[in-house]
Amino acid sequence: MKRILVAEDEKSIREFIVINLERNGFDVVQAENGKQAIQAYTDYDGDIDIALLDIMMPEVDGLEVCKFLREKSNTIGIVMLTAKTQEMDKVTGLLVGADDYVTKPFSPSELMARVDAIYRRVMINKNSERKKEKDSDLIILGDFALNLRSRTLSKNGKNIELTQVEFQLMEYFFANPDVALDRSSILKYVWGDLYYGDDKVVDVNIRRLRMKVEDEPSRPLHLTTIWGLGYKWIP
Repeated sequence: MKRILVAEDEKSIREFIVINLERNGFDVVQAENGKQAIQAYTDYDGDIDIALLDIMMPEVDGLEVCKFLREKSNTIGIVMLTAKTQEMDKVTGLLVGADDYVTKPFSPSELMARVDAIYRRVMINKNSERKKEKDSDLIILGDFALNLRSRTLSKNGKNIELTQVEFQLMEYFFANPDVALDRSSILKYVWGDLYYGDDKVVDVNIRRLRMKVEDEPSRPLHLTTIWGLGYKWIP
């Protein structure tokens, strides 16, 4: 069962989202505020694949709910629902663990394209975790080891916790070491051909990833910027 949590305080918007998700085969858990969203996740014992979170919610806002969910799970897909005026909140949401954001107003096709893309990544992660690790699925570059089977990253033998988006970024970089990758190709590989957003989501996730893999994130030695183009992984 594809289960999704929808936390949106505006009833009309929530009902619009729920109808479209149910038509596409999702089991929808609804919440009117952030407090209910956290309780719902707890009630289902974390058995939720994706969470759609409105940023401006009463009780507990969407950013706090996002942080709570990401602390509980690296595999849950998180999408923030934002207004056009909430530009900084979009960036903040990505930095605290969201995978994507959708700007209101949005069409049913845009919403489902985003949700379906994230659901595919969630399933890849979950299925990979159930499989047995094999040495042949290990890519070692310098101090880093990326295990494609268990979908884990380690540095000098110490595990680095990654979200599903962060792992896919590392997977792409490790498959192309010392290659300058432009933002559009990164966006296509991680977010898919049907992604409607801009490439800012790449920059924010790279910034978050640097905080985890670099000794000095402000002076990256591995995940470097290629100005005017994109990024490169230097082993």
